[in-house]
Amino acid sequence: MNIINMNTLTREQILQAAQILTDSLPLGWSTLDDAMEEITLRLIPENTLLAAVSGDEVLGWGGILAPVYDGKVYELHPLAVRADQRGQGIGAAIVKALEDTARTQGGLTVYLGADDEVEGGETSLSNTDLYQDLPSKLAHFNPGTHQSAFYLKIGYSIIGVMPDANGPGKPDIFLAKRLQ
Repeated sequence: MNIINMNTLTREQILQAAQILTDSLPLGWSTLDDAMEEITLRLIPENTLLAAVSGDEVLGWGGILAPVYDGKVYELHPLAVRADQRGQGIGAAIVKALEDTARTQGGLTVYLGADDEVEGGETSLSNTDLYQDLPSKLAHFNPGTHQSAFYLKIGYSIIGVMPDANGPGKPDIFLAKRLQ
């Protein structure tokens, strides 16, 4: 497996990346056209998009968006790994490469928002009143089947929550990692 800049991918590999995004995050990108639009929108010089490839196959991909806070903070968006390749360290390798890129460009922090928007919720923060005693709810956070479990495992911390961001009881969970 190699991690390469997505600017070097063929049209077929870009389509593979779009399919991975649609399959991985259908609530955000429900169609191949939606996913292709997202890749086109993000594949600009200000952003860094990297893909994990094996031969001609894209196994997963992710990006960091143009930095904010005078170049010190980067947003990780998105990250998607092919379903049959999950649990093999591919996502962690992509994130590490993105973190290394941000670090070499002077980044101090990488952050992301992880929506808990599946009907019924995935984390202990869903379907609860986050305006009441949020510190206690964060202290007893259970990621359940949510993607936040992956980010916590690779060193990210919860830095905030936006209650009802995706509808009543469906928060956006913000995670970040210090790079220096």
